Amino acid sequence: MEVNSDSSDCLRRVGLVYDDRMCKHATADGDHHPENPDRIRAIWKKLESAGIPQRCVVLNAKEAEDKHILSVHSKNHLNLIKNISSKQFDSRRYRIASKFNSIYMNEGSSEAACLAAGSVIEAAERVARGELNSAFAIVRPPGHHAEQDEPMGFCLYNNVAVAASFLLNERPELSIKKILIVDWDVHHGNGTQKMFWKDSRVLFFSVHRHEFGSFYPANNDGFYAMTGEGPGAGYNINVPWENGRCGDADYLAVWDHILIPVAKDFNPDIVIISAGFDAAIGDPLGGCHVTPYGYSVMLKKLMEFAGGKIIMALEGGYNLVSLANSVLACIEVLLEDKPITGSSEAYPFESTWRVIQAVRQELSTFWPTLADELPKKLTSCKASPLQLLISSSDSDDESDIDLHIGAANLEAVVQDGLSKLKVDEDGHDMATTVLTTWRSELSKIDVWYACFGSNMWKARFMCYIEGGQVEGMQKLCAGSVDRSPPKEVIWKTIPHRLFFGRDYSYSWGPGGVAFLHPEINTQDKAYVSLYRITLEQLNDVLLQENGSSYEISSPLLDLAALDSIADKQSILVDALKAGWYRNILYLGKECDIPILTLTCSQPDLEAFKSGELPMSAPRKEYANTLIRGLTEGKQLSEEDAIAYIREASTKPIVIPTP
Repeated sequence: MEVNSDSSDCLRRVGLVYDDRMCKHATADGDHHPENPDRIRAIWKKLESAGIPQRCVVLNAKEAEDKHILSVHSKNHLNLIKNISSKQFDSRRYRIASKFNSIYMNEGSSEAACLAAGSVIEAAERVARGELNSAFAIVRPPGHHAEQDEPMGFCLYNNVAVAASFLLNERPELSIKKILIVDWDVHHGNGTQKMFWKDSRVLFFSVHRHEFGSFYPANNDGFYAMTGEGPGAGYNINVPWENGRCGDADYLAVWDHILIPVAKDFNPDIVIISAGFDAAIGDPLGGCHVTPYGYSVMLKKLMEFAGGKIIMALEGGYNLVSLANSVLACIEVLLEDKPITGSSEAYPFESTWRVIQAVRQELSTFWPTLADELPKKLTSCKASPLQLLISSSDSDDESDIDLHIGAANLEAVVQDGLSKLKVDEDGHDMATTVLTTWRSELSKIDVWYACFGSNMWKARFMCYIEGGQVEGMQKLCAGSVDRSPPKEVIWKTIPHRLFFGRDYSYSWGPGGVAFLHPEINTQDKAYVSLYRITLEQLNDVLLQENGSSYEISSPLLDLAALDSIADKQSILVDALKAGWYRNILYLGKECDIPILTLTCSQPDLEAFKSGELPMSAPRKEYANTLIRGLTEGKQLSEEDAIAYIREASTKPIVIPTP
């Protein structure tokens, strides 16, 4: 039953949709899962304690009609989700769900999914008709990952896409011809993007952790170069964070310098927000730091468009306290009956400004308002690089973020990281002091870093020191905290086998990347370029080589490990367990300075030998970096360099004999 607000002081009519039936979607075995019924229960309880439902119009949840779901999903997809909860699937339901990426289903999933999609339609239609100024649909399961023919990432139907298509195609009398969809969930809205990829009526904007394709959904769909196609070219905007821990300052900088200028030119008739709150501070899956104040300001800025006609549809958000507080803050903004309280004095990360400028440059052809370069005075206002070190490399951790991971474990990891950010009695950041101390110590120690792959070309290696990318690379490198160039560069040959493994990397795309056989074989010869850098810089390179967003609160290779490596010959970095180059190999000394390189672990080597991991020739762009390194380093002619790479690409891995 619909309940109308009876308060006369409510300046705006705000709709709320909530229905306990959406709580029936749960794990079949009762195991804890981050996307669980308590999410919407916690929100509703918080709103009730604040007296919010009495100030709003509480709408009845409605089931979506098949034809409306079919506007964005295939018939097969509809049939699957519609019927999966029936008794005929009791024996097969778990097996079917396990075939999809991060999906569970039970006897209540079909009804909950249909109600979630239908409720967003109901809220959107009421706002579009002018019956409500805005609305918040507190729904689950979420939707923005669901694709045309595949549920994924906790999402069954794409609720927001269904509602947007409904307004554009089913209700022409409402004159909704242009829709701005803002997806601020910490994960990329891959499903929504694909559904409006060629549609200029929808401006889709997503800001999300991407980390060069290693963060869920772990592909390149969320990269800033993905701007749409055909009539939709320029109407797809991705802002891909290179790291976690982004907070209010980072998001508001993106709003001010990308989203708001473009939205002004687009001039939408209505705004739909894929309102995920997993970028909220303390979220166990998101690892970002957006506060309720930050969400309030982001929403307030969007209310300047379409006469404030905004529909918010719940997506992610897995810390129940942060989730409930953030939703409450947003609904109070929609009601517009009290001023936004709070402040943010932090600066964006350097990586945030880098991403903003890259996005502006990519989109300036479509949106001239983004063509002007941002003033250096503005972009120089940035957080200390000691707060975060991010990464990128040939290695690129390819393991997808598994959304089935236990929330309790993830939350413990996040909270452990937060607990390190302590302040002493004088107000100094103690974590920064610790970082400064070890960096200061290791900056006094020199090592030779031996490069056998693309980093033989100095310009490529300098991306790890200064940041940036070279021709052919598909992502930027973050660079090191100390950006001083190598003190010296020399060349050597070593009795190790060069080979090319894996068949894809996020830095270079398809094709293998270089590895060095960790064992000595006098029959083999590999060329290496030695860069004399500090042990502090090597730690930053080690992180970047392994495509990790692990925060260095302590060194990965410290002085004690350096002293012991000559005896051990190699050290495996456990903190980078998913990395491709976590095996630090000792190659002797030059001028009494240790020579170190990074290669695959012994288990990975065995997987290459057995065929479990593919051996692949490098793509042309990647091979060219090796050729340039060898020729500019005056080691080989171009013809000989090509032959060297060809032999390494085709020769099988041989186990050295004693």
